[in-house]
Amino acid sequence: MYSVHPFIYDVVVVGAGHAGCEAAHAAARMGCRTLLLTIDLDKLAHMSCNPSIGGPAKGHLVREIDALGGLMGRVTDRTFIQIRLLNESKGPAVQAPRAQADKRLYAKLMKETLETTPNLDLRQAMIERIILPQPLNRNGSNTTSIHLEGVLPGHYAVVTHTRRVYQSRALVLTTGTFLRGRAITGEAIWGAGRAGEAPATALGEDLAALGFPLVRLKTGTPPRIDARTIDFSQTSVQHGSPTPLFFGHYYRLLGETPPAPAFAGPPASAYPEPLLDAWRPQLPCYLVHTTPEFHEIVRRNLDRAPLFSGIIEGVGPRYCPSIEDKIVRFADKERHGLFLEPEGWSTHEVYVQGCNTSLPEDVQWAMLRSIPALRRVELMRAGYAIEYDALATGEIAADMSSRRAPGLFFAGQINGTTGYEEAAAQGLMAGINAARFIQGKPPVILRRDEAYIGVLIDDLVTKEIREPYRMFTSRAEHRLLLRADNADLRLTRLAGELGLVDRERVEAVERKREEAERLLRMLRGQRLFPSAATNARLSEAGIAPLSSEMSAEEVLRRPEVRYEQLRQALDLPPCDDDIAEQVEIEAKYGGYLQKQQREVERLRRMESRRIPPDFDFATLRGLRNEARQTLQRFRPATVGQAARLAGINPADVAILIVALERRGKETTVDVKSGA
Repeated sequence: MYSVHPFIYDVVVVGAGHAGCEAAHAAARMGCRTLLLTIDLDKLAHMSCNPSIGGPAKGHLVREIDALGGLMGRVTDRTFIQIRLLNESKGPAVQAPRAQADKRLYAKLMKETLETTPNLDLRQAMIERIILPQPLNRNGSNTTSIHLEGVLPGHYAVVTHTRRVYQSRALVLTTGTFLRGRAITGEAIWGAGRAGEAPATALGEDLAALGFPLVRLKTGTPPRIDARTIDFSQTSVQHGSPTPLFFGHYYRLLGETPPAPAFAGPPASAYPEPLLDAWRPQLPCYLVHTTPEFHEIVRRNLDRAPLFSGIIEGVGPRYCPSIEDKIVRFADKERHGLFLEPEGWSTHEVYVQGCNTSLPEDVQWAMLRSIPALRRVELMRAGYAIEYDALATGEIAADMSSRRAPGLFFAGQINGTTGYEEAAAQGLMAGINAARFIQGKPPVILRRDEAYIGVLIDDLVTKEIREPYRMFTSRAEHRLLLRADNADLRLTRLAGELGLVDRERVEAVERKREEAERLLRMLRGQRLFPSAATNARLSEAGIAPLSSEMSAEEVLRRPEVRYEQLRQALDLPPCDDDIAEQVEIEAKYGGYLQKQQREVERLRRMESRRIPPDFDFATLRGLRNEARQTLQRFRPATVGQAARLAGINPADVAILIVALERRGKETTVDVKSGA
């Protein structure tokens, strides 16, 4: 017998990983009564793999999530035990913050934040069945549709393992690695969404029965070891940032004190060289390397490796391979770096970054103990691989919605991605667009030139995903415009319009924009001459003397010159570091920024040419069969999206444009004739 919950929600979110948390929070903030369902409330926002947030491209995503009012950056700022700015010696396009979080504290604070979010309810339940409001589109068939008394027509319903039924007008699925998941270590295989947690087998079978095409993917995690059994004297210490650094880069703009750490007291005693008296307490990470003996142990046991024995069927991430895969693929490489990363402030459990493996546990013990610093190491948890179901390519639209069922949205690893940040970004957009669907408003779709989030989702929509997708800076063709330092300038105004951030924060960001523009105008208008007095003042500030007349902006364009030096030399007004950073980047990279902006304007014209949802690609004359099949499968929303599809060439795009123009003229004639 089924028990139907009496309240009908606007949005139900299934799964409370990083995608589900952001989706539920966004929908609730936008005024939708939202329900978040998860198998285990104590594992909400759990970091099942690396206890880190950010890094190249991923740090950009976190800054963008934060600029749009999301939670990941804010919670990380309170729980990180180390933070660094990566690629600091390179250009601003690839610089990105990366933090080590206290993984259990992160989950605790995320849960507390969601529990106090208005319009949001949390429930612990495993979902086993979905009831769609109508049969599937695109030749799908709602074969498992059942009628339950009390479920209203036109609503989604989800059925829990206890036969409780929840109804909603929109549904967001963020199932992570739980759909028919199985864990693998050597010959040991067991059903799991991750270690110690049951898989969502019934839900995976239900989605398949509903007609959703699924593929099998794989990810993995390394062993965890006891810090008290590590010889840290044989490691290289990697300290955190010596200066304040946060994902939320608006604290000063709002006149707020940056968040204090949520942990207190001394750290776990095993870790040497903690930074306790700096701007914030931090723990180091520690670098070790594999050895020839390590490689030999792995090679000797490849016949027992599930990755090579045929046990593992799913496709793993090419750019985050297991250690056994690395040793086989890069046989000429004598060693690989492994980072020993504390999993929290007060725990001795250490994550072995770079050592993902599904080798038998006895092999894991042997190979780790072949490293000098780990000769006496004790494993606390063995590494394992996870296989799980994900949607096949072509199932989602650019607003994260299902192409088959209006009001159904997908986010996270179910879409074929890997990584907390990629999941959170998708969840945020799915939550936003589920709310917009409820409100009867058009979806929010970020362009590739607006955000890394736009690049991520556009790639998922237009590219064949044959392996778990991971974000890189190289995927963004406009990456100089999409820097981590200007995420707020790009996206916070939109967040204000959506109701995701308050008016004070939007106004603070606009003041930052205006102040940076004012300072740039001042620098461009101030002419300097190579007089003895001017050169003396410049030299005192550490700036090379002038040999010809130039503007203050041209002086700042020199790679080694900072705004603070120029301010001292020329009595310029003081400003916050964030504003000075924007002024320096605009001065030093202005030509490149303008060039990228011109390219964006050219491409935007293609993006503005929309393709009607009912456009029949099969009737296009002159189109190659491969192109016709690709367009029919992906159903791009714009000419720009069509041009980015694999297998579509410029001639195909030209045929499409002509057909759209012809259809537009025919529509105009029909309207004028009153047809």
